[in-house]
Parts: sequence; C-alpha cells; structure tokens
Amino acid sequence: MADVLAKKVQTGNYQTFIYEGGDKASETIIFLHGSGPGVSAKSNWQHILPHLQEKFHVVAPDIFGFANTDHPETYPKNGAEWMKVRVKQVLDLMDNLGVEKAHLVGNSLGGVISLHLLMYAPDRFERVVLMGAGGGLTEPTPELAKLANFHKDPDPVAFKNLLSWFLYDKRILEDELEKIVAERLEVFLRPEVRKSYEENFSKSHLSDMLVPPSALKEMDHSILLIHGHEDRFVPLESSLYVMNHLPNAQLHVFKRCGHWAQVEQKERFIKLTSDFFSGEL
Repeated sequence: MADVLAKKVQTGNYQTFIYEGGDKASETIIFLHGSGPGVSAKSNWQHILPHLQEKFHVVAPDIFGFANTDHPETYPKNGAEWMKVRVKQVLDLMDNLGVEKAHLVGNSLGGVISLHLLMYAPDRFERVVLMGAGGGLTEPTPELAKLANFHKDPDPVAFKNLLSWFLYDKRILEDELEKIVAERLEVFLRPEVRKSYEENFSKSHLSDMLVPPSALKEMDHSILLIHGHEDRFVPLESSLYVMNHLPNAQLHVFKRCGHWAQVEQKERFIKLTSDFFSGEL
C-alpha cells in the first residue's frame, strides 16, 4: 500500500498494529476489519486505503485478538468482555493519535464494534459506514458457523472453500485466491493468533454483540449501511433490522455481491464511501 505507513501504537497496556495514511490535518476515517481466520487490516482494506487517503486521514488497526496487534496473556472470558476491550482499543488509539472525532467504516465484526462505539462514546464519532454488519444477527448461518469453528481443523482446502464463500462469484479473485489463502493461513497458524481466535470464538455468542433497539434509536449519527444481496455470512436481514431502528440511516444494497463489497464492488464502494464522507450523499 503505497504511502500508507505500518506501525505500532500504544493502546492501554499493549500495542496496536495500524496502517496510517493521508494528511493528518484532514478528517479521520477509522477502518475496522471483520473476523475470520488470518484476517487483518491489510487483508480487508489494502485496496481501499490508497484511494481514501487522497482526501482523508485514514487509520486501519488490527483489531485486538487478530494478526499483528499484541495478543493477550489473559484472555477475555466471553464475547461481552472481548467487545469491551475492543471498544477501549479504538478509543485509546484515537487518544494516542490525537484524534478527537472520527468517521468510522466497520466491516462485519468491525461494524458491530462501530455500533458499540456509538453506544458508549457517541460524541467521538461523526459519519459511519456499516458494511455487512452483524448488529442484528441472532443465529449463525451455516457459513458463519464454519468460520467460527475453523480453529478446530485448519485445513488449507477447507480454508479456500471458506474464503471463496465470502464472494458471490469467486472467479473475481480466481487468480488471487491461492495467494490470499496462503497469506492468511500463514497468519492464522501463528500460535498466538490461533489461540486468540479459539478463545474468542469458543467463548462468545452472537447475543453478546447485539445492540438493543433502545440504543440504536438514540444514535442520531448519519449512517450508511452497505450490504451484499447474496451475503452468506451476515444476511441482508441484519442490516434491515438495524435500519428499522436507526433514525438517520440509508441502505445501499449491491446485487451479485457477497460479504466482501469492498472487493466485489470495489470502485463503486470507493465512490459511495468517499461521497458519503464528503457530505455529498
């Protein structure tokens, strides 16, 4: 990622690995990636950050429990504790970087974290994009169940299948898929990464992450929901549920698109988010 710098930043009693780019005097957008084996800020946002940094100060951390951020010595006991630590991670990161207010882009788990940030520190955030966010998801789809249990048998063939299910049409990434599988599997098989993944998914439930309608209706931020119509990990119904309760939201649905809108609809995703954060949408 040209001109996007990788570094570690102190967040509480551990260090968070981030990518940072753009003019620090510009408005800040924080990008929060989703979950899944071997996921990272780079794997989620590497094709997006170089474009958005032309207008904005962009920051993309590896969420606590994933990739190159320091891993815990003592693990959170359940999903609610994992969420609390991750909310604090983002706020500590903003404090360290001197960012008083920021926009958010949250993909999947990152979208749920974004909603919790709006619930616990609403004054720190402005416009928000939620992409394939799971805030209204109560039961896992079969694909999500496979993702959550991947640590039990991290087989390369099963991993390629899992990643291909993120896409509506895997031919879009056919040439890159083997490389992505290899890179993410290498990250996942690092002992500390795999242990964090196992601790997180074996002791968490989707109910730990639900945001109550009573909280959603208090979020008067301008929110753009983006969802792939054929998303098999977080169904469109999750965004529709959230949309029903948010007072100032709009929903954009991509047909022929799965869980990775930023990959399958890259150019349209970049224009949509750029226009939204510029106040043109």
